[in-house]
Amino acid sequence: MKKLLFPVILLLILALSACGSSSEEKKSTAKKEEKEEFFTYESETGPVEVPTEPKRVVLLSGFTGNVLKLGVNIVGVDVWSKSNPRFEKELKEAEEVSDENLEKIIELEPDLIIGLSNIKNIDKLKEIAPTVTYTWGKLDYLSQHIELGKLLNKEKEATAWVDDFKQRAQEAGEKVKGKIGEDATVTVMEGYDKDLYVFGNNWARGTEILYQAMQLKMPEKVKKDALKAGYYTISAEVIPDYAGDYIIFSKYSSADNSFQESETYKNIPAVKNNRVLEIDGESSSFTDPYTLDDQLKTFEKFFLESK
Repeated sequence: MKKLLFPVILLLILALSACGSSSEEKKSTAKKEEKEEFFTYESETGPVEVPTEPKRVVLLSGFTGNVLKLGVNIVGVDVWSKSNPRFEKELKEAEEVSDENLEKIIELEPDLIIGLSNIKNIDKLKEIAPTVTYTWGKLDYLSQHIELGKLLNKEKEATAWVDDFKQRAQEAGEKVKGKIGEDATVTVMEGYDKDLYVFGNNWARGTEILYQAMQLKMPEKVKKDALKAGYYTISAEVIPDYAGDYIIFSKYSSADNSFQESETYKNIPAVKNNRVLEIDGESSSFTDPYTLDDQLKTFEKFFLESK
């Protein structure tokens, strides 16, 4: 009888041992999978635990086009992004939010919040979801895209786009300079509300493409007054002093653009020779891949088809 019982008891022990081992393996696997759902991102303010595959992102910044380009779902955006006609289709389901409307952000149940370093209520936002902020201008426009790629676990995709864009922009710049000449100058100006501005080489409105990527020249007067600060306010009367051989005019429909009817403006050589390109102001104040790709095509066509 004892001989018969021994094998049975042995089998039971082995079975229980296997069950225990299997249970421990499952726990270990579950912990591993849970751990892999997040990773530590080294932000400019310190390490932040962020989701490996964020599915509900709220943006309180101007990085909307970057996130869209990387294929990440956006559930909430700032007013500037929401009103940008370039993103109208992609942001159809996204809600307009702000750093002061915390209740609305909570309702959106974000798993990641991205903003600028000067937004309000950062500590409260961190209680809602992992929050990462960037200082505007600390990184150049292409490095910023790659950095966002790191945050969203899409660094490979972000780097590939940057490399491709740099090559396309360089080739476009060479073709354009071959058409308009190496010394031809370009002015980027904007009418907003009742003010007029000229811009340096890093203030959106196509400036990064024209001056950095395509290596086109800006007039000396623009370089002197706007390059360091990024922009410079001017009056309509002095536009001729800042006007290059070509003008890119970022135009808001709500702005006072009556100066365009003045003789002073009409007699500017670039105006008389039809070398002024008007672009939509509402969608030109961004430096994301959506905007840059569209602007590059627009600028290349404008210069190559100009007389």
